Amino acid sequence: MNLGEWKDRLLGAVERVRAFARKQGRRAAPPLKEVRLGLALGGGFARGLAHIGVLKVLEEYHIAVHCVSGTSVGSIIAGAYASGATVEEMAAVAAKVRWKDFASWTISWLGLASNKRMEAFLKRAFRALHFEDLKLPLAVVATDLRTGQPVVFTSGELVPAVRASCAYPGLFLPVAYQSAWLTDGGLVAAVPTQAVKQLGADIVIGVTLESLNPQIEPQNVMDVLSRSLSIAQRAAEPVWRGYADLVIAPEVNGYRWDDFAHAEELMAAGEKAMREALPALNALLQPEPASTAAAPSAVG
Repeated sequence: MNLGEWKDRLLGAVERVRAFARKQGRRAAPPLKEVRLGLALGGGFARGLAHIGVLKVLEEYHIAVHCVSGTSVGSIIAGAYASGATVEEMAAVAAKVRWKDFASWTISWLGLASNKRMEAFLKRAFRALHFEDLKLPLAVVATDLRTGQPVVFTSGELVPAVRASCAYPGLFLPVAYQSAWLTDGGLVAAVPTQAVKQLGADIVIGVTLESLNPQIEPQNVMDVLSRSLSIAQRAAEPVWRGYADLVIAPEVNGYRWDDFAHAEELMAAGEKAMREALPALNALLQPEPASTAAAPSAVG
């Protein structure tokens, strides 16, 4: 083999190495793992309508929620959203909902009212009635009145689970379901952050609805019950906050538990709180240098 042939072979080998290097450089980088955002909605009776405002802002900025959990009224909003109900549909229902839509007074040693009427209300509000048919993974938290342990529903019938989660002790009769006496999930998880973390959330937003306002005097037994539970829940607050990456606290403590007529103001309070938290949420979802992390972005 003469010198010219050796030279041609050498140049060909070099070109093949270069082509291989270029090909390797053009290969796409492995896709980044999708960050799963979980939303945990706390209880608060009428104040829970603020949750709708939180969801409205998340949708406005195209921030996808991948799983949800709810306690008490939070389970209603979370259930409706997970079933595919739109924010607009929920807001329309919220504007009209009243006590009579989900409860009726009764005479019993176990409570002052029954939430049996809630079944028909939920069947109208939800687009799916079984956890397995929901568009998003959902956890509903109730409390076993016999053992004092949390009961976290993630499968089976949706309506009985939500009814149980909303059975506020002293006001509503406990719900007999699956061989247990169940009552409000707020007794064990005021904001069910741990439950949504167990659904696989990487980042957890907890929405808490503060109800203690020293300027409002209790006027009836329900006011006393509500404030008493809120005081007791403060002792457990560090637990649920420990699972939250971000806590949203709409300013709703100026509203009473039954202020359903103030739906617009309550939803606006949730919207305001979520807007104010957007820079912090954006920093969690897309870590960037401080100069760019403050601007809200479309994440989903």
